[in-house]
Amino acid sequence: MAQTPGFDARDEQADKALRPHSLAEFTGQESVVRNLAVGIEAAKARGDQLDHVLLSGPPGLGKTTLAHIMAKELGAEINETAGPMLDKPGDLAGILTALRPGSVLFIDEIHSLKRVIEEYLYSAMEDQRISIQLGQGATTEVLTVNVAPFTLVAATTREGLLSAPLRSRFSITERLDLYSTDELVRILDRSARLLHVEADYEGLSLIAERSRGTARYANNHLRRIRDLAQVRYDNHIDAEVATEGLDMLGIDHMGLTELDRRILKCLAEHGRAVGLKTIAVTIGEEPTTIEEVYEPFLIQCGLLAKTPSGRILNPKGYEHLGLESQGNIFDK
Repeated sequence: MAQTPGFDARDEQADKALRPHSLAEFTGQESVVRNLAVGIEAAKARGDQLDHVLLSGPPGLGKTTLAHIMAKELGAEINETAGPMLDKPGDLAGILTALRPGSVLFIDEIHSLKRVIEEYLYSAMEDQRISIQLGQGATTEVLTVNVAPFTLVAATTREGLLSAPLRSRFSITERLDLYSTDELVRILDRSARLLHVEADYEGLSLIAERSRGTARYANNHLRRIRDLAQVRYDNHIDAEVATEGLDMLGIDHMGLTELDRRILKCLAEHGRAVGLKTIAVTIGEEPTTIEEVYEPFLIQCGLLAKTPSGRILNPKGYEHLGLESQGNIFDK
């Protein structure tokens, strides 16, 4: 799963503890929550399966959380996997045949599914059956196995990479958008209470403003600043404590991390269009992580742009780095 900047696997358990457990507790994404609530209520009233659901949007907005909430509100068991973890059809077959009736199967990063596995999934989604090939060559036999009725909830950060046949098999498609500052403040207020730390509106607002519109990112900042507050400031977060904590984390006024700034500096140093692989080698990060996690926010902020010949730094990007004109950053 692509991680939000500033978030690593060690924070995953703490992140889960802050997740809402019902649609009523979920802050923001009003239209998504409303549509899912209607679908769940209708399915329960009919005694039927919820239609397959596709959730798209940037990482850290709550797609996994919503999958778990849907399972809980349906009273269903949830089984989790991710596109990159499914290497061959047999991997998916093992999961599908083990599903109990009414289960929710959550597949994260479904855009990463190999085409042969994707096609294998179609019959399970539509007809609740799969075909398993036994043997090879002249002795090959095809065994058709029924699959228990289930709801597939899939998440993707790159909806454009989904094939049309796969996308068309989801009756419910919802996109999660970045949170407003006010929504993040509400999320942080709830999280602060769960973390047993006092925080005023000004302190939470500063954290929210530098959290890139992402709930996971905001909660990660809050946990780190909570540590600072407990050690030095009598377990209280105000604007001054929040500012000190964010500065310690290297989060600037736009919410950029040190790695974000290194990407911008790489472009400034070259002073021309730069390829993704060159950027990756220069800053020591995977190309996919740059493209999926860091780059979208930098583009949205108008700091860089993608062109047919590579990435370029916009005037706003030079300004953010304190550069007056294009040129080698190390000459400034």
